Amino acid sequence: MRRFWISLLAMAALSWPAWGQKVEIRRPDRGQILHIQTALNHLTVLEMNEPVSNVAVGSPVFKVEWRENRVFVEPTEPNVATNLFVWTASARFNYELDPAGAVGEMDFAIDQPVPDPPPAKSVLAPSAMPEGPKATQVLLDSKPVRTDGLRLGKKRVGVLLNETFQYKDQLFIRFTILNESKQPYAPGTPQVVAVNPQRYRESLYAISNSQLSDKDIARLKTNGQFPVEVVKGEIRSARVEPGHETVGIVGIKLPEAHGAPLVLRLVFPPAPGGPLSATLVL
Repeated sequence: MRRFWISLLAMAALSWPAWGQKVEIRRPDRGQILHIQTALNHLTVLEMNEPVSNVAVGSPVFKVEWRENRVFVEPTEPNVATNLFVWTASARFNYELDPAGAVGEMDFAIDQPVPDPPPAKSVLAPSAMPEGPKATQVLLDSKPVRTDGLRLGKKRVGVLLNETFQYKDQLFIRFTILNESKQPYAPGTPQVVAVNPQRYRESLYAISNSQLSDKDIARLKTNGQFPVEVVKGEIRSARVEPGHETVGIVGIKLPEAHGAPLVLRLVFPPAPGGPLSATLVL
């Protein structure tokens, strides 16, 4: 009976946890030196939050290896202490490796805590979302600009108006700039003016949504003009080399009391061959 109780106590002792051995979670601090307790013939594991890029140890008595985000430390001799540095992509961590001691007091593993997740970006409720045209609406409701009889001059910079799209009180005009000159051209957002037509050889209603040619512009008699507010301007290339082209968009706020048809003139920065503009009849 006595042997039975001794055997039972021995089995229970083997199943008891080693209370001195530690698996810890320590928050990293660049300005702090963390002490690590080691033991001969045992590994201590440092688990980082991101992959390790390099390590440096002050004494060859300690074997140090790393794989991905884990660093393995093992002492090979007693009574030696040294320091250890671990680098990751975003930080450096400092450790002091204490002399190898008893297994019951060693650090089995030291983990860095999982970082707090970034704060969630606020999402506007559907009712608070900024209102704007949808891509499908732009594609379905855009109107091509007619260019009947339009001839762009050779060996110069020209502007071709492609299409228009109206959204509430704003009008967007897509255009193409073609550089047929021998010099580079630096386009920019055009200024837009509304022209007061006085007389034309035919009704402007018949040529609505058209770009006027140079000859048509010469025949158009006007009675002054006034500036139109530009609300948006984008252009794909800030420099157009000879023989190349680029596209752009200009958005304007339509005049409150404009009549129909409305004649708009887009005035671009001067080109190598002189002034550059395009006239649109809406």
